[in-house]
Amino acid sequence: MRLRSRLGALDRRVFAAVADARLPGLERLLPALWRAADHSLLWAGVAGGCALSGRAPLRRAATRGLLAIGVASPTVNLVCKRFFGRSRPSLEGFPLARLIRVPASTSFPSGHSASAAAFATAVAMEAPLPVAAPVTLLAAAVCFSRVYTGVHYPGDVFAGAGVGVAAGVLTRRLWPAVRLLRAARIRGMAPGNAVNEAEDD
Repeated sequence: MRLRSRLGALDRRVFAAVADARLPGLERLLPALWRAADHSLLWAGVAGGCALSGRAPLRRAATRGLLAIGVASPTVNLVCKRFFGRSRPSLEGFPLARLIRVPASTSFPSGHSASAAAFATAVAMEAPLPVAAPVTLLAAAVCFSRVYTGVHYPGDVFAGAGVGVAAGVLTRRLWPAVRLLRAARIRGMAPGNAVNEAEDD
């Protein structure tokens, strides 16, 4: 309980520090960004762009990204939020320019952060760096926006992002990446394996 109390106090201090931060231009940009990420519409749009590119790695990245969100979102919203039931941060004294409609759902963990991290993790498994890097930065911006606009504590965001990363990694079990399949085929074609198969026959 003492550790939990200390973590809670740290969470509130970091939230207060972010609330006191003044980042010119972001008061309008970040709320617009997280609204675009509502119901994963932002990520669906990015996935659509990847799918329409005609490039096989990007099509796989789009599919894996949406699959990862399909794992992360219900895990957070239907399981974790109901189990933990944490209240949203108090917005007393919060900058008026950033005040938005606070969601009615519980706070821990952040669903937007989970979906953002899930999509970015999955895309990074398939897409080249010039695509994966901007997607990762966009996901990080969505995560930060949840604290900067006052709807989540930092701990909510980190926990949500952790669930998202785990969901992205889990997609390897559901749908192995091309390089993993290629490595498995190479191992299967190795001389030692061929000898063993011949002996088994």
